Amino acid sequence: MTLKTSTRCVKFGGTSDPYGAIVPPIYQTATFRQPTASEFGEYDYTRSGNPTRSLVEQQLAELEGGTGACAFASGMAAITALTRLVEHGDEIIAGDDLYGGTVRLLEQILPRQGVSVRYVDTTKLEAVRAALTLRTRLILVETPTNPMLSICDIRGLSQITRESGVMLAVDNSMLSPVLQQPLALGADVVIHSATKFLSGHSDVTAGAIITKDPLLHGQIAFQQNAEGAALSPFESWLLLRGLKTLALRVERQNDSARKVAQFLARQKGIRKVYYPGFKVHFGHEIHRSQSEGDGSVVSFTTGDEQVSAQLAEATRLFTIAVSFGSVGSTISLPCRMSHASIPKTLQDRLAPPADLVRLSVGIEDADDLMEDLGQALDIATQGRVRQRNYFVTPTRSYRPNSR
Repeated sequence: MTLKTSTRCVKFGGTSDPYGAIVPPIYQTATFRQPTASEFGEYDYTRSGNPTRSLVEQQLAELEGGTGACAFASGMAAITALTRLVEHGDEIIAGDDLYGGTVRLLEQILPRQGVSVRYVDTTKLEAVRAALTLRTRLILVETPTNPMLSICDIRGLSQITRESGVMLAVDNSMLSPVLQQPLALGADVVIHSATKFLSGHSDVTAGAIITKDPLLHGQIAFQQNAEGAALSPFESWLLLRGLKTLALRVERQNDSARKVAQFLARQKGIRKVYYPGFKVHFGHEIHRSQSEGDGSVVSFTTGDEQVSAQLAEATRLFTIAVSFGSVGSTISLPCRMSHASIPKTLQDRLAPPADLVRLSVGIEDADDLMEDLGQALDIATQGRVRQRNYFVTPTRSYRPNSR
């Protein structure tokens, strides 16, 4: 019997509990009693393996169509473990619209290990093909990207990597396996900031790497154990709980985001809306061919950085916060927040526009969210008039943080 994704989110087998608990217990232990002094049991030390983490890893692998998954303490810990497979003298080709923390890792940490990184417009297959060298070992992309929601052709990229013997890693944090499954499209590795949709409640920091290749999975699992960045038992249990409602949340958020994007596109105070569901969005047809939905992240520009800041601060239902994918709607200015960690030398090329606003649409009523954005836009545009008359409304200061 082949089950749909929404069913598999809830009805996951895993290991049986001797007491018949329908919710898996939390094995909140650092170490495990061994059968004898000369042999190990299935588990010995939680850094190396834990039954609760094993359950969530098994479910993540199944949902993404993989054979193995590793759960990490954060999305960045997962990406770091992946980059450890690239050796001194090798090269990574990365998309030119990535989360700021990823750029920080690639630009400020990897060069110390002798790994070079080149940023390419990965929405253009010929640009990627032209950038390949004999030193290239990994192509790292997001699709849709954060925060511009650009679309990469996963099938096209996988064909290039197969021909060249390069590994393709796709960050699927924006859509989750409910809406997109990169492994089925030819990717070698799927990455998740499980903090986002997979957990879905802004109470877990987690990451994951899923693959179909047992050898590759073994290499990643070795890094997970050797560097000690595995997800803890309690966070693993919370992630398991979040996965049960994943499909329900994502479907609701996907529908609401579409309504919000359409609403924003009709507003005079909005210059441009970035949303993969629009036919005019660059890469829309490719996106439609490889995904089942458009996600709940919507970005837009106002043409004025001050107006964007005032709009964010005038919302009542959208919390000003980094990250996305939670049940609660959030609003942020990526240039000042999630992407402020991009090194100054690369900001002209990789930083998002200063007036870009990113929304993560939650599960609230879409009508309420649109009404809130409407009143905030009215206040912000009035603020622009006041600014021209030299009555400037102070804005909050922002620090570089996480997604």
